[in-house]
Amino acid sequence: MTFAFRDFRSVGWSAAVAALVAGTMVSAAQAQAKDVIKFGAPLPLTGALSPEALKAKQGFEIWMEMVNKAGGIKVGDRKMKVEIAFVDYQSNTPKAVQAAEGLITQEKVDFLFSPHGSGAAKAASNVSEKYKVPTVAATASSTQVFDQKPRYLFGTYTPNETLLAPLFPIAKRDLPSLKKVAIYTRNDLFPLALSQAVEQTAKKNGLDIVFNEKYAITALDHSSALSQLKAAAPDWIFVFGYTNDNLMIRKQMIDQRLEAPLITMLTGPSYPEFVEAAGVAGSENITGASWWDAAVRYTSEDVFGSTEGYIKAFKDKFGIVPDYGHASYTVAAVALQLAIEKAGTTDREKVRDALASLDAKTFFGPIKFNEIGQANSYDPPIFQLRDGKTVVLYPEATKQGDLRLGVK
Repeated sequence: MTFAFRDFRSVGWSAAVAALVAGTMVSAAQAQAKDVIKFGAPLPLTGALSPEALKAKQGFEIWMEMVNKAGGIKVGDRKMKVEIAFVDYQSNTPKAVQAAEGLITQEKVDFLFSPHGSGAAKAASNVSEKYKVPTVAATASSTQVFDQKPRYLFGTYTPNETLLAPLFPIAKRDLPSLKKVAIYTRNDLFPLALSQAVEQTAKKNGLDIVFNEKYAITALDHSSALSQLKAAAPDWIFVFGYTNDNLMIRKQMIDQRLEAPLITMLTGPSYPEFVEAAGVAGSENITGASWWDAAVRYTSEDVFGSTEGYIKAFKDKFGIVPDYGHASYTVAAVALQLAIEKAGTTDREKVRDALASLDAKTFFGPIKFNEIGQANSYDPPIFQLRDGKTVVLYPEATKQGDLRLGVK
């Protein structure tokens, strides 16, 4: 008390009061900050992957809005609001790694989401391990991302081989003459992993790979490769890449009148934008797969309550039905939320352990991680585009129709 009184006299009453007020404001701000959980999201908001990043941002935003409307994430006996820091890494993997580190060291986020795609997620996982920050990858399906058994990285996608393998028995049943397969792949981790999975599955099913080529990430002219592919006369064509790749290649296939009884493309046909750009005729009978479709129906223990609840909330906010791109990022956030609530704390180690043992019902499907941190708890839907709409072929629980063959 003596010290305080002497201090007041030396600085003057008004200054002392101002200092006390300022100190109170700082304390209030600190208390308020402790009531917020900050998440970091490095996204390719510009560059080649910007269409995917827009969906990611919307997927995160609907979750954040719904959680905050509900009062926040329940942490023990209190609720904490949610804040997400977004950083654009310009569709450049080295910049994605820098962005992830900056979110931890400069933005001081509590938890992290991986950059888009398997390649960037794997590269940035070293940052999560270095700083021991629990991180959820929304779009990392390649087992190579998890092959070093990272302690702090968890992926909500099942492995690539689960994506298309169920389509092979369907194709062999409906096209008994099926023999020759062609694969054309973007030279990037996720598409290459898809290509390898399909090649292995095709061989197991006694099919011949008559064409298997890679194209550069920056490729714009595919005419020469497609001419060679056409000469191989395949029964089934696989094209792997991202939305813009698929659209460009599909247009050049049409220009060359390149067709087959079966054409499968990933990941473009999973998005409504693919049909809008390719047109109904250009997208007709193309098969694809994704880890979620609006046709699935699950009840859930997350903030949405069910698949229908998620679709309604998203449509109310953005005016469109969400696709798997949106839903993938939302469920990544849901998984982290459920782990925090299970742990009852924001302590990173305890949240990490809660993620490792998570077994939750979500609007996306049941989420549970295997020993290397990758989801292994649901069946991804396979679909075909018809008249500009998605028809689910698999799994049986959400099936809407049978496979329809194109003309060769």
